[in-house]
Amino acid sequence: MKSKALSLMLLSGCLTLVSCGDKSAKPVSEESVITNERKVETTSSTPSSTATPAADVPASERIDLVNKGKGPIKTLLLGDIDQAMAAKGQEVFKNMCTACHKTDKKFIGPAPKGILERRTPEWVMNMILNPENMIENDPLAQDLIKEFNGAPMANQNLTEEEARAVLEYFRTL
Repeated sequence: MKSKALSLMLLSGCLTLVSCGDKSAKPVSEESVITNERKVETTSSTPSSTATPAADVPASERIDLVNKGKGPIKTLLLGDIDQAMAAKGQEVFKNMCTACHKTDKKFIGPAPKGILERRTPEWVMNMILNPENMIENDPLAQDLIKEFNGAPMANQNLTEEEARAVLEYFRTL
């Protein structure tokens, strides 16, 4: 009887990780550029000294402000924080992400607080929009999987607008 209960609990936990979210979202365009009203160019695509050596720091704490990730978001221009967009992003995060992420501490996945001090906005957006591609093709995403015990990020099939709102929310944390 105890083994059946344990099996049911494990199955329930796995289903929660895999089945969260709305699967009816629209596909992402190949050359997306997301903007905000006041535009400020983010870091360049050339390597710089902003990357922290991989061997010394866990992937979730590693600083890489050059890598834009692998995915549809090539350039992301940020300006002043849009509070209305951030509020929408907070709601999306609450509904779609809190099963695995806590804002200010590690959980099943890394905490988003301070993420833009460690990652480019493009990397964050690409990870939100297509985690399977990132895990397959981005070394930093692969290192995160190792750090978080092989638990891949579930694709919540967010639209670019929803993902951008979540990113705006992350800017307020």
